Amino acid sequence: MGKDSSGTAGRFGEDVRSDCRVTVTPRPSGGIELALASRVAPYYGDHIQMQAREVLGTLGIPHAHVEIADAGALPFALAARLEAAARASGASIHGEALPDPLASRTPGTERTRLRRSRLYLPGNEPKLFVNAGLYEPDAVILDLEDSVHPDAKGDARVLVRNAIRTFDFGGAEVMVRINQLPLGLEDVASIAPQRPDLLLVPKVEHPDQVRQVAAALDEAIGADTPLWLMPIIESALGIEHAYAIAAASSRTVALTIGLEDYAADIGVPKSATGVESRVARARVVNAARAARLQPIDSVFGQIDDEVGLRRFAEEGRQLGFVGMGLIHPRQIAPIHEIYSPTPEEIARAQRIVEAYERAEAAGIGVVSLGSKMIDPPVVKQALHVVGVARSLGLLEADDGAKR
Repeated sequence: MGKDSSGTAGRFGEDVRSDCRVTVTPRPSGGIELALASRVAPYYGDHIQMQAREVLGTLGIPHAHVEIADAGALPFALAARLEAAARASGASIHGEALPDPLASRTPGTERTRLRRSRLYLPGNEPKLFVNAGLYEPDAVILDLEDSVHPDAKGDARVLVRNAIRTFDFGGAEVMVRINQLPLGLEDVASIAPQRPDLLLVPKVEHPDQVRQVAAALDEAIGADTPLWLMPIIESALGIEHAYAIAAASSRTVALTIGLEDYAADIGVPKSATGVESRVARARVVNAARAARLQPIDSVFGQIDDEVGLRRFAEEGRQLGFVGMGLIHPRQIAPIHEIYSPTPEEIARAQRIVEAYERAEAAGIGVVSLGSKMIDPPVVKQALHVVGVARSLGLLEADDGAKR
């Protein structure tokens, strides 16, 4: 490292909020020299400078010139930008500048929890993290892959790491989409110890890729520590290997598909109707169910087309998916509506379950509802609907449907 080498991380400008641009230039002596530009400097300038000195001290950098252009960065973002800039400078770093973990968040979710909606948040945009939980998605995805510029991968990794320790996201399941392997293994080493609930593994074509991530998780947090996986199939070859991918690791709880990359791989434009991907989506559902996993659909990319979104989601539910990815909060409400049982479905399922329970109590092997015989698969589906309704609070404690 030359004495004038410097590193920069973060963003600043008229359209930037809740972020900052930091430049760190290590020096051989002279202590920490700070130059701060911030609209809130009269109110928080001393605090920003104090935090900067604390972060650099934690990283083992005693001498440096530091420039901070602040656009309202919260402490988790400031710490992340300082650390990323220090690393980019080539300085010798000791340790990590980790925020205190959030006491109210308990990592670890159930394998079969509801995953109707998964809201993507670009991993290098701290402003989107702050209020994401207010929209009440079932899950948030802090994305390190496609939404992050290749030159900002390291910056985003530190920012996402800090965000996991800072926010509970309103109780949403916390997911991180790592990068395509082998870069994704570096993400696992940094992110897994912060205990998100699930990692999405992109562009999976072979089961060995899932096993590599699972092995990296075992090394990072221990084989017995729960942290789930969701492989994303995005190519024709991945579809051909779908079941092997789904069954590759006991950490895997769901399987999903990425339609933009899949359409490109088979050489056709992605259409509004999705005709080019129906067979692939059906195969993902079948592979997931064969491996006892949740099948999760892709995103619908037209934010302003609610009619198209509903059509896509209704088709997905009919194919067997239990949820899908989202790119905007306004998509959450219609997706929750479509991927939740209707009052009519709940009432019918209750009648079937009650008939089943009466038959069981009487020792009768045949279940009937009125004059109709109810086959075992129908009972199984009714039990599933009642279970989902209970988990959503759509049934009271006595299982009476909410009016």
